[in-house]
Amino acid sequence: MYYSEEVVEEVRSRANIVDVIGKYVNLKKKGTNYFGLCPFHGEKTASFSVNPRMQIFHCFGCGKGGDVLKFIMEYENLTFPEALEKLAAEEGYKLPEEPTNPEQKKNNDLRLKLLDINRDAALYFYNCLKGPKGQLGMNYLAKRALSSRTITGWGLGYADQSRDNLYQYLKSKGYNDSILKESGLITFSERGANDKFFNRVMFPIMDANNRVIGFGGRVMGDGEPKYLNSPETRLFDKSRNLFGLNFARRSQKKFMILCEGYMDVISMHQAGFTNAVASLGTALTDQQCALLKRYVNDVYLTYDSDNAGIKAAKRAMPMLQKVGIRTKVINMKPYKDPDEFIKAMGTNEFEKRIENAKNSFLWLIDIMRLDFDLQDPAGMTSYAHAVAEKLAEIQEPIERNNYIKAVAHEQMLDEEALRKLVNTIGNAAMQKNSPLQEVYTHTDFISNADRKKAMAKENAIQKSEKQLVTWLNEKPELIPMVRSLIGPEDLRDPVVKEVLELVYQEKAVNTILDHFRDNDETYEKVASMFNGNLLSDDTDEFAFKRGLEDVIRNIRMSVLNEKIEQETDPAKLTDLFQQQSKLAELKL
Repeated sequence: MYYSEEVVEEVRSRANIVDVIGKYVNLKKKGTNYFGLCPFHGEKTASFSVNPRMQIFHCFGCGKGGDVLKFIMEYENLTFPEALEKLAAEEGYKLPEEPTNPEQKKNNDLRLKLLDINRDAALYFYNCLKGPKGQLGMNYLAKRALSSRTITGWGLGYADQSRDNLYQYLKSKGYNDSILKESGLITFSERGANDKFFNRVMFPIMDANNRVIGFGGRVMGDGEPKYLNSPETRLFDKSRNLFGLNFARRSQKKFMILCEGYMDVISMHQAGFTNAVASLGTALTDQQCALLKRYVNDVYLTYDSDNAGIKAAKRAMPMLQKVGIRTKVINMKPYKDPDEFIKAMGTNEFEKRIENAKNSFLWLIDIMRLDFDLQDPAGMTSYAHAVAEKLAEIQEPIERNNYIKAVAHEQMLDEEALRKLVNTIGNAAMQKNSPLQEVYTHTDFISNADRKKAMAKENAIQKSEKQLVTWLNEKPELIPMVRSLIGPEDLRDPVVKEVLELVYQEKAVNTILDHFRDNDETYEKVASMFNGNLLSDDTDEFAFKRGLEDVIRNIRMSVLNEKIEQETDPAKLTDLFQQQSKLAELKL
């Protein structure tokens, strides 16, 4: 659904960001802003700031920031239209019906109808489980030690042994065959219509907003397949969803526990480990990794301890690392999975296993031992070479050194011998992949010290550019004077340049943020400029102006230096040097 800028601004203006965020985060006023523990990453010191004057938030720890709609999107995992609709409902504002083209309206109506069908099917399965026909399903869930509260909370159900009862039920609700075919719950053939699921305990699969988008079914008895998922539909894409995420995302834990199956997740939540999720009957996907990254930076793996589980864990680790997630492995031996472990050992013991979860790289080195005969000197040598090759893949020197020490200690290898072997393998790989260059540029002769100075200088200029935006937002009355000294074209950072143009037009902060809403990384970068925290409550006018003068000098001096380096005309060079001299006299 599309909403005009006027509608977006109307909804946003009706909400007080402090009140909205205060429903999720315990905020305390400090000066002119409010602070609390960030809901988007684990922390013990409050670095999450809400600015009531500008109606924006920013976390100085993880960098997330934006307006009230952005907060709802991030916290509730909603799209922009969904966040707008939620906020409008909370503020008692009826959104206008925006015109859509016929195709958009058709697709939107279809999605809504499919959600209705899934909701009704979930209710049907639940009632069937609780009724006389559901005894087989109830016996299975009782055997798995699930409480009545857990069964109800997860909306578990049962598809009985008939082949068309769900079809008849949905037809009685007024759904026609064409829409039922789209749902994936009913299959059609020359023989007629049949239910997709029968004689199975049913697990409703919900999106992050608690809407049923599909189902998983566990067969009762020896039928195949053991687990069956809904086919992919307009609602359900198993590669982009995680089972249990609708609950786990609210746990506010700083990590998530990744399991293999539905029962593992449900059992763990019942035991109090409410940050557990699972992929949906398939191997972990890149999209699921990216989805996890929205909520946490750390994932603990609890894949089954059999060969298939080890293979799945080894595959998942680099995929999670690729999106910036750190991984650890929870040791569940002698049990196969979390469900078995918790039933046998209890929650306290599992908590200890979480506390002692192993760094995934060190776990991988342990697993590699299984492929070698370590009683044979030749096997031990081959193992040491395999370990060294894996260590050589680590590019960062300090990180590599730390792992060499840890691996040598754990695997009882000679540390210095291992280090030499790793370096030899690493150097050989570098020579193979990076042949000597015969053509050099002037940068090849720049010393490391000079490079560091150049980088520090560039970083100082970038900081000054951001400070300029921050301070002009605090003191918009200075815009005409500053604009006469610095134009957007004088800035190096293209994002800051674009922001400064909007600031010079005296656009509101939320309006500026709207220009960058389609790019999360840029959006948060811009939001941080307006939460620079550069002015304390007791900053006087004199100190403020001296600081702004320094910022202007830094930017102008950088611009003039670049022009001087490129200029060859003596008269123009004289003028540029004179401009530099006048900068020392700058007074606001």
